[in-house]
Amino acid sequence: MTAPGRRSSTFTRLLRHGFTDPSAAERLLESAELAPIRNDPVLLEALGATADPDLALQGLVRLLEAQPEDTPRRELLDTLIAAKPLRDRLLGVLGASAALGDHLARHPRDWHALVMYEPRDLHPGVEEFERGLAEATDPVALRVAYRRCLLSIAARDVCGTTDLAQTAAELADLATATLRAALAIAGAAAPDDAALCRLAVIAMGKCGGHELNYISDVDVIFVGEAVEGADEGKAVRAATKLAAHMMRICSQTTVEGSIWPVDANLRPEGRNGPLVRTLASHLAYYQRWAKTWEFQALLKARPVAGDLALGAEYVDALEPLVWKAAERENFVPDVQKMRRRVVENIPVAEIDRELKLAPGGLRDVEFAVQLLQLVHGRADTSLRSGTTLVALEALAAGGYVGREDAARLDDAYRFLRTMEHRIQLYRLRRTHLVPVEEADLRRLGRSMGLRTDPVAELNREWKRHATVVRRLHEKLFYRPLLDAVAQLAPGETRLSPQAARERLVALGYSDPAAALRHIEALASGVTRKAAIQRTLLPVLLGWFADSADPDAGLLNFRKVSDALGKTPWYLRLLRDEGAAAENLARVLSAGRLAPDLLMRAPEAVALLGDGDGGSGLEPRERAHLDQEILAAVGRADDAVQAVTFARGVRRRELFRTAAFDIVGSYGTETQPVEADQGALVDRVGSAVSDLTAATLAGTLRAVVRAGWGDTLPTRFAVIGMGRFGGHELGYGSDADVLFVHEPREGVPEREASEAANKVVSEMRRLLQVASSDPPLLIDADLRPEGKSGPLVRSLKSYEAYYRRWSLVWESQALLRAEPVAGDEELGRRFIELIDPLRYPAEGLGDDAVREIRRLKARMESERLPRGADPTLHTKLGRGGLSDVEWTVQLMQLQHGWAEPGLRTTRTRAGLAAACAAELISVEDALILDEAWVLATRVRNAVMLVRGRAGDTFPSDPRELAAVGRYLGYGPGHVGDMLDDYRRTTRRARGVVDVLFYGA
Repeated sequence: MTAPGRRSSTFTRLLRHGFTDPSAAERLLESAELAPIRNDPVLLEALGATADPDLALQGLVRLLEAQPEDTPRRELLDTLIAAKPLRDRLLGVLGASAALGDHLARHPRDWHALVMYEPRDLHPGVEEFERGLAEATDPVALRVAYRRCLLSIAARDVCGTTDLAQTAAELADLATATLRAALAIAGAAAPDDAALCRLAVIAMGKCGGHELNYISDVDVIFVGEAVEGADEGKAVRAATKLAAHMMRICSQTTVEGSIWPVDANLRPEGRNGPLVRTLASHLAYYQRWAKTWEFQALLKARPVAGDLALGAEYVDALEPLVWKAAERENFVPDVQKMRRRVVENIPVAEIDRELKLAPGGLRDVEFAVQLLQLVHGRADTSLRSGTTLVALEALAAGGYVGREDAARLDDAYRFLRTMEHRIQLYRLRRTHLVPVEEADLRRLGRSMGLRTDPVAELNREWKRHATVVRRLHEKLFYRPLLDAVAQLAPGETRLSPQAARERLVALGYSDPAAALRHIEALASGVTRKAAIQRTLLPVLLGWFADSADPDAGLLNFRKVSDALGKTPWYLRLLRDEGAAAENLARVLSAGRLAPDLLMRAPEAVALLGDGDGGSGLEPRERAHLDQEILAAVGRADDAVQAVTFARGVRRRELFRTAAFDIVGSYGTETQPVEADQGALVDRVGSAVSDLTAATLAGTLRAVVRAGWGDTLPTRFAVIGMGRFGGHELGYGSDADVLFVHEPREGVPEREASEAANKVVSEMRRLLQVASSDPPLLIDADLRPEGKSGPLVRSLKSYEAYYRRWSLVWESQALLRAEPVAGDEELGRRFIELIDPLRYPAEGLGDDAVREIRRLKARMESERLPRGADPTLHTKLGRGGLSDVEWTVQLMQLQHGWAEPGLRTTRTRAGLAAACAAELISVEDALILDEAWVLATRVRNAVMLVRGRAGDTFPSDPRELAAVGRYLGYGPGHVGDMLDDYRRTTRRARGVVDVLFYGA
């Protein structure tokens, strides 16, 4: 007897053998059923070798209790102790699968299925499984027989008798036998229907690929034909009844549960199409209507049940179409669409537990292999296997995939699929989620041979393999392209030039010959630079292919590399900072503006890698810009040198902002797409506006310093107007300004005026001098009297003009006025002067409101360019920028005197203030805000893509696709983008008609 407070020796031995609840295990060992073998050391050793010793012991006791009498119980115990193979199989299954333990408890004689003596029992095929199911004549019996066969598969799996590929093949063979048995039961129930038709069952997906999971939908397609002399319509209806009954037999839940769902949704037209079609109907659909993904699915088509001759005819008829899929007109955008990982539908809480769909998951491997098969299987029949691992081996043997990459991917795929199998085996439930409970993870880890620290080892190995898949997923496509232009060792295989071109075309490159030349130029040679490029290029090529213009991305990368290739930090930055390489790829392939800015000073590429996640792209604050520019102006020898430096800073910071915008809009592996697009628009508008203001401030300081020393004869201020004053400048916007001065004490008015005009003239000249930096155009047309009035006025002159001559449109324009450079006190006094004009006491009169509406209507009819689509013009079109801004400005003119929140130069802030003041409903405010943000983003996108400003969507298809990519629309969705834009702006125009025009 064990002394109080001390653990028994049995308790200690149970702990040592891996039991987590030794107390419960002790009680089970004391049960009468185990009395004959309780003290046999073989039992404890065998239990300790299972994935879950507690579960295995519990299942064994239940199985013994379920034996109908002592004789079979004694037979089981004797065999268990005497026959090690049975002991390992039975306890292995009981320790890995609670569901199969339940089955054995319900059907206690089925343990005999684990007693295997013949060699054929070790590797059964379809025939053996058909014999195992032969006596099942109803759905319940079929389920029992199916689980009995599944017992033997699971036993060989958990004991290591079969590897992953063999287990998956056996599961597919068992599914084949089960489908045949189910179809036989359906036929027996409706012999008249069976006599009318020929019905073939085509396995698809993992079943068709001979690589099935323990619990998975079995994907099928049905082909039906009439027997000789029968009516085709009646035959198809009969075949449909048989097919539907067969699906129910497998899928419906009975007292013995279900087998697995049979899914026919891969058929033509999916769930909306007929369940059964004739071969001619199938062929007509695939010739006319099928999408690329449907041909991808057909890679795994395999006749498995019913009329196998008809099934073979089906495969033979469709096979030529499968291998021509890569020649289809929309293959490239379809592939790009499929390549984009669809993780949005995975709940956030599950994304880190997904084995199949998450980045680095099973889907990445399967898709990569299938895509390469579609591209190269046209010419190489050795690649035409439906089994992932067999196809991967063939791709490596043919040089389509690097051998080392293929081996690592094979290893990772086997590990991840084994995890998936063991997770599903426990409850026989369809899932791809890694469990979270410690006990589940421990059992899973032990089932995979990880015994020292199962949970930690499992997580470490899982993450390692997922990382391998994630890294190789893109490299798999592109590494062989480098080998195609490299010198290989004797005996190594490579892509032929034709195969390399085919792959590049399939991945979106429109000029594959030029792309190969760029790859060769970058990666050839034995230098350290070439070695690093060979490491970087496979990943970069994938990122380029993810854009609308991969060719431009690769060409731009070559240009940057040529310019910086001898700089030691450049390639080191791209190699060692993951964010830098991906950010560069996004920037170089997103359009012309950012690459053009970068080419003028390639060293700016360093901005892409500062800090984690590319934080070096964060736009800089105005104070920092002023400090850098003004310090440089102070060191410069003359105004030309000073302004040259200021323009250089502007170019660099424009690149930084453009890169920030592109990365925020495209997203990267480490930084998701910016969810709040309005916030991104505000950041870009503020950054460009601050940069413009800092450039003007530096130029003003340089001109004054060069011409007058420290003090100008007159105080001088620059007032931002329009989008500049509203902190809403785009990349291609001019700087709308007013210039105001005030003579210093004792300085004659004329001298002061001449000095102010000289300053303006010199500023405009220096900011437009031809150089490698983009010019900054100053537009002063919003000044009093427009182009006919003086460029610069004194504060008194402004006061006199506004008092006597000011028109309502000028009051509206002044809503956006804000000092941006020069004398701060003078700027403040100018604002005090104009506030009564832009926020008139008691608001606008009826005549003024009518005048504003008249001006707006006139602008819409006269200023919209001839031939422009008014539904797609971002500035003057229906529901565009002008509509929203004039609506907000009318509310500011009418109510700004009473609502302080409306006294802002920013459109979105004014709209929010109007909503807060209940001048506009929340719903209408959101509609206007959405339209304004979208139109602004389109204008920014056009400038980024084309390198020049524009107010309409580009007509060039590739440029239009690039704008769509920036806006978040994948390949092939340009039409959706235009429809969404029209819908958004149409709704906005409806609000404008009510609020602005009073309709």
